[in-house]
Order: sequence, then structure tokens, then C-alpha cells
Amino acid sequence: MKLWGITHRGAVRQQNQDAYAVRELEDGRGLAVVCDGMGGARAGNVASSMAVELFMRKLEEQGQPGDDPQKWLKTAAAHANDGVFQKAVEDPDCTGMGTTLVAALAGNGKAVLLNEGDSRAYHINEDGITRLTRDHSVVEDMVARGDITPEEARTHPRKNLITRALGSEERIRADLYEKELQPGDFLLLCSDGLSNIVTDQELLYEAIHGGEPSDCCQRLLHITLSRGAPDNVTAVLIRC
Repeated sequence: MKLWGITHRGAVRQQNQDAYAVRELEDGRGLAVVCDGMGGARAGNVASSMAVELFMRKLEEQGQPGDDPQKWLKTAAAHANDGVFQKAVEDPDCTGMGTTLVAALAGNGKAVLLNEGDSRAYHINEDGITRLTRDHSVVEDMVARGDITPEEARTHPRKNLITRALGSEERIRADLYEKELQPGDFLLLCSDGLSNIVTDQELLYEAIHGGEPSDCCQRLLHITLSRGAPDNVTAVLIRC
């Protein structure tokens, strides 16, 4: 199991409100989480960094994932939600803040994923690329209804409006997913600062054909920056 990650404020934003963490567990499985904060100049940064810290700390307190990794992830996400929500309630500077959260536990032939918001997880191998998570966003709902196409969603003026965020409500509403894995498969977790700029086929190419996997996140960041990088950019790659 190999894990790599990178985050950058982009070419326009003055502050990086993304945060991430990666860790290899004692049993050899890989763990990653990406958060993209919202709620103003200071609050977005607080939300994402708090969520990552609280999420990882709660996972450590729980010990190894055991036989119920979905519960393991959801318990940690609920703990992070509680902390961010209380901070938003108690601190006037943080009113209304929240963050996306996408997390993956990979190993033993399976990935377990949790998602709230529009940060994404992809599965990549020689056969192609598949998005594993569903965005909780206005444009994703429009695509599901057939109002717009996925191509139109990429440039839609409401593409940044999300319908769920960790910490914005008292209870978490995250989705859980599972995916079978083969040796050599990749999982890519990213904020929308990457997925809004780099196409799925480009993500596939860089992971499989672009060069060493250890440099893939850096290559994806370079592509995003070369196209103006209007948002913060975070990418995490797991090789199984």
C-alpha cells in the first residue's frame, strides 16, 4: 500500500481552505481523508482543518477498523461533524461554516468510502476510471433529473453550490460506498478545485501512463495551475 498527497491554495485564492491526511494502519490498510472548507475567509480554513484533525483522532481512539469499517468511518465522521457544528454555533466568526469530507479505507481487496459534499473519490486501473462517490450538489441533482448533461455541469454557474456539508447540520448525512480492489489499482481522492479543472480522462492518463505514481499528485497540480487554478487544489493517491 502506497499513499501520496498534495494541497495548494491555487493561483487565485489567498488562503488554502483545503486539508487532508493520509496514514498506513498497523494492519497494512491505507487511510485517506480530504476536506474542502466553506464559510468565509477564516471559517473555511477552520472547518476543514478541524474536521481532518477530529476525524483522524477519533479513528485512532477507536483502534483498528475490525469487521465493520463502515461504522468505524461513520463514527469518526459524526465526531468531526459534532466538533465543527459546535464551533460554528459558539464562535460568531465561524457562523455558517462547514466542509466537505471524503475518506477512504483501502486494503484486503476492498475500499470503504464515506462522502459528504462534492469532494470526490475515483477508482483507476488499466481498464479505466470510475467515480465512486456522488456529489451532494445542485448541479449533480440537475444531472440526475436530466435537466443538464454531465458536460454542462462542469461549467454551470451553480456548480459550486453544495447541498450537504459536514458541520452545517447537527447530524451527519454522509453516504457510504464499497468497491472491490485488485493489486495495482488506484484510488484518487480530491477536492473540486482539481475535478472542476482536470477531466476524468486526464486523471486516468496521469495515474496510469503519466509517469511514476509518486509524482502523480504533483503532475495533476501542475496541470491545474497551468489552467489558472481558480480554487484550492487537493489530491490524494492510494496505490493498492
